[in-house]
Amino acid sequence: MAVKKGNLSIDSENIFPIIKKWVYSDHDIFVREMVSNGCDAITKLKKLDMMGEYELPEGYRPKIEVIVNPEEKTMKFIDNGLGMTADEVEEYITQIAFSGATQFLEKYKDKTTEDDMIGHFGLGFYSAFMVADEVHIDSLSYKEDAVPVHWASQGGTEYEMQDGSKTTVGTEITLFLNEDSLAFANEYRAREVLEKYCSFMPVEIFLSKADAEKEYETIDESELLDTDEIVEHITEEPKEGEEGEPKKKVKIVKRPVSISDIHPLWGKNPSECTKEEYIDFYRKVFMDYKEPLFWIHLNMDYPFNLKGILYFPKINTEYDSIEGTIKLYNNQVFIADNIKEVIPEFLMVLKGVIDCPDLPLNVSRSALQNDGFVNKVADYISKKVADKLTGMFKTDRENYEKYWDDISPFIKFGCLKDEKFGEKMKDSMLYKNLDHKYLTLEDIIKENASGQEEKEGEADAAQAADAGEAADAQSEEEKKEEEKTSIYYVTDEVQQSQYINMFKAQGQDAIILSHNIDAAFVTYLEQKHTDVQFLRIDADVHDSLKDEVDESEKESFQKTADSLVEIFRKELDNDKLDVKVEKLKDDKVASMAVLSEHSRRMSEMMKMYGMGGMDPSMYGGQVTLVLNANHPLVQFVTEHKRSKNVPIICRQLYDLAMLAHKPLNPEEMTAFVQRSNEIMMLLTK
Repeated sequence: MAVKKGNLSIDSENIFPIIKKWVYSDHDIFVREMVSNGCDAITKLKKLDMMGEYELPEGYRPKIEVIVNPEEKTMKFIDNGLGMTADEVEEYITQIAFSGATQFLEKYKDKTTEDDMIGHFGLGFYSAFMVADEVHIDSLSYKEDAVPVHWASQGGTEYEMQDGSKTTVGTEITLFLNEDSLAFANEYRAREVLEKYCSFMPVEIFLSKADAEKEYETIDESELLDTDEIVEHITEEPKEGEEGEPKKKVKIVKRPVSISDIHPLWGKNPSECTKEEYIDFYRKVFMDYKEPLFWIHLNMDYPFNLKGILYFPKINTEYDSIEGTIKLYNNQVFIADNIKEVIPEFLMVLKGVIDCPDLPLNVSRSALQNDGFVNKVADYISKKVADKLTGMFKTDRENYEKYWDDISPFIKFGCLKDEKFGEKMKDSMLYKNLDHKYLTLEDIIKENASGQEEKEGEADAAQAADAGEAADAQSEEEKKEEEKTSIYYVTDEVQQSQYINMFKAQGQDAIILSHNIDAAFVTYLEQKHTDVQFLRIDADVHDSLKDEVDESEKESFQKTADSLVEIFRKELDNDKLDVKVEKLKDDKVASMAVLSEHSRRMSEMMKMYGMGGMDPSMYGGQVTLVLNANHPLVQFVTEHKRSKNVPIICRQLYDLAMLAHKPLNPEEMTAFVQRSNEIMMLLTK
């Protein structure tokens, strides 16, 4: 064939700037496109063989070779697929398979994102021009009497095509890299990109450096393969003193190792996979040497084809990054990490792979078209995760509890983000109590109800009558609040240890909600269970922690309380200080600080919206100082109002209460330490 010159069938030269700038978001993606085209060509050739339209040569081994040459600044992609004739090169390469190139360019000339791009055959090859000034194609078709073809273009719309010199069926694409892309001719950089995109391609992929020195290995003759390149036959005689026949060995050119695992674990039937295989796959793909907690193997053929493995990783502390990586594949071709349209947002904290050949991809294979099908995939994944977790809860409760602290943030996030998931999981949620025993919400409500019945049974008739009179005076809203089951919770076992000890001493229980997500999750639970209210353990002094004040003592007790309020407000120089006096059963506790649940939640919400500098009292966020009338220090203040030690006792009791409630600010802590030193000095006098 004479040299044929022509123009690519595009009505404008603007196509190349479009490709270079934004059809492909990452320039290294050209490697995936080149290799994918080679895989497609091999797959088609194998299908022709299966249909009897072509007979593969004996010993045929489908493969793609990638050869880098830093001296010549080139990169080659060679496949042994079905190849192309000159007419096919004309059709598939020079006539980009758009329907209406002019309309396409007009439609997209002002676009700045690829979200609306529709996938069309042919553009994958042109990703080469993102990194190459010039591209050559040498191809020989599988068809009988086919003539090899050579095609060349320098990235404009002009090309040259003529007879080539290729002697084996398949295609060889040579990229002459531009100055900005020479790194791709480096063997290590090329391997990095191939491993990123092509680790699980369905065809073996071999990387080599042009003119690299050969490496050798010695093997037993019995292990020799037909494809091995023999360098030398070696006979090893038995060592002196050893019996046996001479060993026949062979020195061969070291066998190349494929970058691609053509049979990835997710493509196998779950029943065929071992625990060790799952863990090895996890470590290889995610470079995480902490063993995952457990995994879910997705394997679906209808109504769409989806396979994959999702791992629940172990998180040591809440300060570890809980952002995972879910890799999306299409027929074993890597597409992207964490595509939010396919992976429910709450599951992006997991690690895993998903392969869905039916997903509709855009032109760059990097983003998904908006499609109802995509939502169905996301719903299916969410459902399978819920099914796995609820199944574990029912059949493997011991392990489920063992994993709970690690997986609960994922599950709670899922409940907040996905109503269907929350509905499926509602009966499988666990809550850890003060003894670190795991309970369901139903268990907790039952325990609270039995405790309440016992308390009511102990009340005498007079108290019941008083309660009845008080109830008449209550508003309907207050009555509704009292009818709710109160569940107490702890956010910090160390900070709130004083309250926890008092609760335990009176046989009271609470649950531990210490993760960042729990603040939002508590509100979610209250919305779903309107008969339940959650109160932090330091929201108020629980009735079980207090002694009743005898009727005969009420008047004198009230006078004492009023006096203490006045003294503390004066000594702390705060006439708005909220002070309560109670007779606490624990006479070792002198003072406590409480903040109502409503006020604390309001305060946290204001901080979340960047309004933490506002005066808390503006929205009822004032902490209440609770004084224990049964404690000697409080009694001393009552009985010795004019003592010179009263001011220092008042301030110390206030700071001690605050310390058990929340960390002191730097100024408060400095004053507290200095005062503590003064108190110790008093002991020396």
